Amino acid sequence: MSFLDRIRENNVWNPAAFRWWVVDGCRVGRIRHGLVPRLAAFAGTFIVEDDAVHLDPRLATFQARSAAMDEVLRALEAEGIVSGRRNEYYPVTRSFSEPPFLQIERAGVPCFGVRAFGVHLNGYVRRADGIWMWIGRRARDKQTYPGMLDNMVAGGQPIGISLRDNLIKECREEADIPRPLAEKAVAVGCITYTLEAADGLKPDVQFCYDLELPEGFTPRNADGEMAEFHLWPAAKVARIVEETRDFKFNCNLVIIDFLLRHGLIAPDHPDYIALNQGLRTPDPSYDATRIQPR
Repeated sequence: MSFLDRIRENNVWNPAAFRWWVVDGCRVGRIRHGLVPRLAAFAGTFIVEDDAVHLDPRLATFQARSAAMDEVLRALEAEGIVSGRRNEYYPVTRSFSEPPFLQIERAGVPCFGVRAFGVHLNGYVRRADGIWMWIGRRARDKQTYPGMLDNMVAGGQPIGISLRDNLIKECREEADIPRPLAEKAVAVGCITYTLEAADGLKPDVQFCYDLELPEGFTPRNADGEMAEFHLWPAAKVARIVEETRDFKFNCNLVIIDFLLRHGLIAPDHPDYIALNQGLRTPDPSYDATRIQPR
């Protein structure tokens, strides 16, 4: 196994298995063909075509679209098609800077192939023998990816909160990092991937941050989502990423990005260029021109 394998594993999907989800003439997601007949039964909400499922244009406002989709998701939850509601809403949009067309409960985001956003923080300490990284282990009763290794702090990006405020909130909840320290986190870019999973499609963007921590700081989970934290040499973290699948899938990419930026994967590594390119693989077709139902 290799670093490049971790990137490839985050970009496995079959476009032929999906058709577009279109809102206000814009392609905002992808829906598995198998779900389409069920959606066709929601009269007044969807218009089904061979290559796309349109949200009915008569749902013309943010509020109307959001309310209609909430009804759909609650029905799909009752049937066991969607699970894991957290009463946390995500924007439905093609890009982070674009005003959202509507909001959708987090559990339904992969089902409709909506691009989700998140924040991930690399917490690290500089020692005489090099960089050490704080690594979390997810609680074993967590809804998703229980017991797997994780970045020190990570969380989805809900609607109505800035990236910076969300990061500070997640720092407090997941690692008990006080606000004055969390505010020192440095934005260092983002990673992107498109992954087909059991619950749908994840064409996601994760905004990455680095936070150099003082030697005496020890993280402590405050919301029950992390079971424990480990302070490990970066070389050990790199070895786990390269040789195992112990980390939650997208955390591998965040760590590879960290290793590249800090020179811990050197430019003479045989996959150096491929790794840099592979961390950012956007799907430009989400930005296509408007299309209307026929």
